[in-house]
Amino acid sequence: MPYFGSEETVKELKRALSNPNIQSDRLRYRNYIFRVIRSMTQGLDVSALFMEMVKASATVDIVQKKLVYLYMCTYASLKPDLVLLAINTLRKDCADPNPMVRGLALRNMCNLRMPGITEYIQQPIMTGLRDKAPYVRRVAVLGCAKMQRLQTLTEIDATIVNELYGMLRDPDPVVMVNCLRALEEILQAEGGVVINKPIAHHLLNRLKDLDSWAQSEVLTFLLRYRPRSEDELFDILSLLDGFLQSGHTPVLAATLRLFLQLAAEHPAVQVDALVRARGPLLNACGAQSRELRFAGLCHVQKILKSQPGQYGAHYKRFFCSYSEPSYIKFRKIEILVELVNDENVGLVLEELRGYCTDVSLELAQAAIAAIGRIGRMYSEKCLDILTGLLGLKQEHITSAVVQTFRDLTWHCPQSTVLVCRAVEGCEETIQDAEGKQALLWLLGVHGGKINSAPYVLEGYINGLKSEMSSAVKVELLTAAVQLFLVRPAEMQDMLGRLLQYCIETRRVIQGPESDPSMGVIIGRPEEPVSNWVSTFNTLTPLCGRVTSPEPTTSGCTNHTTQNVVADPLAGTSEETEVYTPEDKQGVIGMSLGPTLLHEDFERLWLELKLSLRENLGFPGPRSSPETLQAALQLVKMQTLAFSRADTLPWKAYIYTHCSGTLVLAELLQPTAEPESDGMVLSIKQKPEDRQVLQEFVAVLKTVLQTLIKGTS
Repeated sequence: MPYFGSEETVKELKRALSNPNIQSDRLRYRNYIFRVIRSMTQGLDVSALFMEMVKASATVDIVQKKLVYLYMCTYASLKPDLVLLAINTLRKDCADPNPMVRGLALRNMCNLRMPGITEYIQQPIMTGLRDKAPYVRRVAVLGCAKMQRLQTLTEIDATIVNELYGMLRDPDPVVMVNCLRALEEILQAEGGVVINKPIAHHLLNRLKDLDSWAQSEVLTFLLRYRPRSEDELFDILSLLDGFLQSGHTPVLAATLRLFLQLAAEHPAVQVDALVRARGPLLNACGAQSRELRFAGLCHVQKILKSQPGQYGAHYKRFFCSYSEPSYIKFRKIEILVELVNDENVGLVLEELRGYCTDVSLELAQAAIAAIGRIGRMYSEKCLDILTGLLGLKQEHITSAVVQTFRDLTWHCPQSTVLVCRAVEGCEETIQDAEGKQALLWLLGVHGGKINSAPYVLEGYINGLKSEMSSAVKVELLTAAVQLFLVRPAEMQDMLGRLLQYCIETRRVIQGPESDPSMGVIIGRPEEPVSNWVSTFNTLTPLCGRVTSPEPTTSGCTNHTTQNVVADPLAGTSEETEVYTPEDKQGVIGMSLGPTLLHEDFERLWLELKLSLRENLGFPGPRSSPETLQAALQLVKMQTLAFSRADTLPWKAYIYTHCSGTLVLAELLQPTAEPESDGMVLSIKQKPEDRQVLQEFVAVLKTVLQTLIKGTS
């Protein structure tokens, strides 16, 4: 919407630009042109001045020309009938003796957006490619890419492509890099610019003449070249060696990525390159720019997967600063966990203990989780710190500590006794659902070692009606049954209305126990550099896993599985989380959501073609439909409908989502005759995926056979 009075302003400017007295005064004339540009940037429609501005381009003043060219490019699409005047002016300027004027005119001519512009700019571009001035050649090379973009439906001009390949040997380094950029865009549909041996060697020898951004770009293009021999490989690595110490982080990262990729078959050379790049990477982790600092931390974290001990002596560089944003602090805490060793464990734990009382709840919980992960290697020291934190009686700290205790007892069974002593009496401080779930899990699995376990559960059972979280209710139900099996005399009166449900699902709820043979975790195996080198110096390390604190999400992320369990107290079926061991979690990739309605299932079943029909060779399980439903939901399969247990033929309809594929299945038990082939399984998919199909069938057979054995 134009401003009030804009018409008067345009008329005033038009009169001024047409006034011979003002035109004769160079300074006044330029000031009025400044006013036109200022009005244009403020939103006024000054397109009516197009003719006057075209006339104003006839000057030797470079500043005035730039202003007029800016105006022309802005309003060219609104005045297509007058653009020809501008093009003639620009073509004339392309032959100006001043190379700055020639380059400026060619650049703005390529920026005009109007139909048929390519026929006017092709000849000036070809002339500019052979211009003596480097600036004009730079503009002309980029103009080739712009011209190709304007005529995307036409074939690629082989003459221009050959010309650009030849100009890769231009004496001006900027022209050379611009040729790479232009060829990459023009040949995008064919895979981009081709880097052969002569081009690769030429680029490597010209690296020292380029600025930092051009160096990083050329190094990225060189990733496409593969040396033909060992001698050539090590010659290239020798040329790149000096750039591993570059003070420019983009050059360092691009060089290191190329170095690691070329030396893929020489692990010792890769390790040496990582050592040489350690100093510049550490400098990047302490850079003033927060974005650069975060990128450096993400790439260091990648390197630690293969060389966990390489940065151990520099652990203090990863201590958090008060003024740093939370995303950098979370990443530093994760790195500190990787850097812990026998020499620095005490100082690292002291630093993390200070973060546990930070004003940021998320940072405090992340620090507590980090101490818990270190506790898998140094359990005694970490347990002392975590137990001391319980004495603060702060809700979020107590909740995070209890969740960490839960993980520790699973990964380090030898710490169970100390954990059981520490958690007694902390139930009054915990108010959030995640903390309650963790405490109930401990009471259920290790309640035999906690004296007050039955009485704590009694308090939760008495207040169950006021509990809003279905996940807490299900965890309480599980813990009550588990503790009943260990201490039946104390738990019998508390179970009451829950006893019948607990008996029916005893095997599911009790769950497996942690392996007593598990000892101190000494660390994870080192990952080959080749596993992550392809993502180095890209956005992938920055977009990796979420850095939010693990234990404060929905329990331990490695031990949580989605189960649909009927809540006997709320009278509804909701999707809740039950803490189960990670090796019994179900099929990785299968999911219960999104929910599929009966009408949608029926419609899809009629539309899709049959993917598989198989006789399973065994009859259906004799367990109740509710038990079958609960068992299938443990492996992320949803039972949509099934027949009554005493009817024949018996049918059940099942669905699941697996790796982006919707799987629909029908189980059919035609007869109860012993000589029959048992149940018939029919499966349909959207879209078709053979691997998903095989995985689904294998898991479904395992569940059904397990139920048959359990009821026989």
